[in-house]
Amino acid sequence: PQKLGVRDVLFAGDRVVHIAEHIEPNPAYGEVEVIDCIGCSVVPGYVDQHVHLIGGGGEGSFSTRTPEVMLSDLTSCGITTVVGTLGTDSVTRHMTSLLAKARGLEEEGISTWIYTGAYDVPVPTLTGSVRTDIIIVDKVVGVGEVAMSDHRSSQPTKTDFAQLAAQARVGGMLSGKAGVLHIHLGDGKAMIDWVFDLIKETELPITQFTPTHFNKNKTLFMEGVRFAKAGGMVDIITTSSSSISPGRIQPPEALKICVEEGVPLDRVTMSSDGNGSLPVFDAAGKLMGLVAASPASLHKAVRDIVQAGILPLEDALRPVTVNPARSLKLPRKGALKVGFDADAVVLDAELNVRDVFAKGRTMVREKTVVVKGVFEK
Repeated sequence: PQKLGVRDVLFAGDRVVHIAEHIEPNPAYGEVEVIDCIGCSVVPGYVDQHVHLIGGGGEGSFSTRTPEVMLSDLTSCGITTVVGTLGTDSVTRHMTSLLAKARGLEEEGISTWIYTGAYDVPVPTLTGSVRTDIIIVDKVVGVGEVAMSDHRSSQPTKTDFAQLAAQARVGGMLSGKAGVLHIHLGDGKAMIDWVFDLIKETELPITQFTPTHFNKNKTLFMEGVRFAKAGGMVDIITTSSSSISPGRIQPPEALKICVEEGVPLDRVTMSSDGNGSLPVFDAAGKLMGLVAASPASLHKAVRDIVQAGILPLEDALRPVTVNPARSLKLPRKGALKVGFDADAVVLDAELNVRDVFAKGRTMVREKTVVVKGVFEK
């Protein structure tokens, strides 16, 4: 995502095949559709690295289990690549269901990967082994989201996290994948102390750990700044509700802090936590409120950051395109480049999503969803 000036972009099949000042539709190409984007910005499709594809939640009993993601929930807001995860509930939701949902969304037109595991340790897997899941199952890029510093965790030990990260690392090495340990951060007093300990005490590199929810509160976020300065990735969740999460740092403020603190922009990612739940508990652990997270918050965060004057568009896009794609080693994702997948979003002058293309296929045209999931009305 960088300024290239006024350009024509040619898609053929599912790839970007040419970018130039002018591309004349050649009869040799066969049938060519020309889409006028004058006055708009054409940007890479968004990569959302943390989505509860089959829903999440349940902290308020069975009626509070959030629903599955539908295709247009993602494409309507510019998301063309997702990484699915389980959360608190690994009893009524299963790894096989998550994998099946990911495959279904891919059949419907977008690109998908998943994490193996959930909040609890030992983590649920597809094959009985984190390492084997990463090596054998094409869609598994790491293990997560495993809960740390949270009253909903299984209260694992630091050694448990070391062993999970080690399994994920070797699995990633043997399969050419990222092999990350994706960590859910609660607001417990230990925060990410164990991660810093493991970096010092073991041979595991900081890049094997991808904690999320850093912007849950200011104290935790400043630990995220420290983590990023040490070489890690600080992930900002874009969905929040000020009515039940008053302490949460909103994305524009979070990016402003990163800029002011000198965090390299290539170490910042944003994710929506889409279709997960946003529960709030009192001091006694009683549930006080809950809403479902929205994938649409990812694009809203980008637009808010630009409109607040914190970053120009090309920089505000990095945390939702090239950065997560690079961190998770997702092939041909995160950029508009020749040879990359033809995932693109057309933004109008007000930075609203106008058109969306996923692997060369038109998913949204003139703000209207034209490709819907099998069970969408």
